[in-house]
Amino acid sequence: MLTLARIAAIPVLISGWFWPSSLSAPLVTGIFIIASFTDWLDGYLARKLNQQSAFGAFLDPVADKLMVATVLILLGTQPIAGGVLAGNDWLVPVCSLAIIGREISMSALREWAALSGPEAVGAVAVNNLGKWKTATQMVSLSLLLACKDLGHFPLGTSAASSNFLLGSNNNLPFVTDLGVVLLVVASGLAVLSAGVYGNALRKHFAAAGKKKQKRQ
Repeated sequence: MLTLARIAAIPVLISGWFWPSSLSAPLVTGIFIIASFTDWLDGYLARKLNQQSAFGAFLDPVADKLMVATVLILLGTQPIAGGVLAGNDWLVPVCSLAIIGREISMSALREWAALSGPEAVGAVAVNNLGKWKTATQMVSLSLLLACKDLGHFPLGTSAASSNFLLGSNNNLPFVTDLGVVLLVVASGLAVLSAGVYGNALRKHFAAAGKKKQKRQ
């Protein structure tokens, strides 16, 4: 149910992004934060109540990837709103390409591993590097969503509407810079973790090939 709710929230988030109001930023930020929290809660409850299902295991990462890809694409539709890199229009799309490309590649790797047996699946099981990538990515996107309208509305409206998340109006450029830095870190971790997973799978197949040759 929580997974389906996250998917259903995506059109609302898109509509909120293009809403010409000073409330747009807090709305989309709130939706994304709630979606991120329910992603964790859904997995926790499934494990705690022992209600994990094959369909849930398939749909949960799909919902997560759809939400993240949507936010990345939306952020790439406009230049960075404030801070040191205000006006930059290529850094977010490049980072988004790295993260989305990594997710597509990992989906293909894990599907290949699933067809190759449980040992191959274990080789691409989520590790700490992947968890750090996810955490950094979620924080980064939340901060960038909160600052998306910096400079688009008078300071007293756009900044004040985000105070419930960010505090003083003077924090907004700094928060944007922090969000961009974390996005760059997340994209680096995305590429690095994909390389680690791919190398682990390569070693698995190499070891399996040697075992097969010995039996012959």
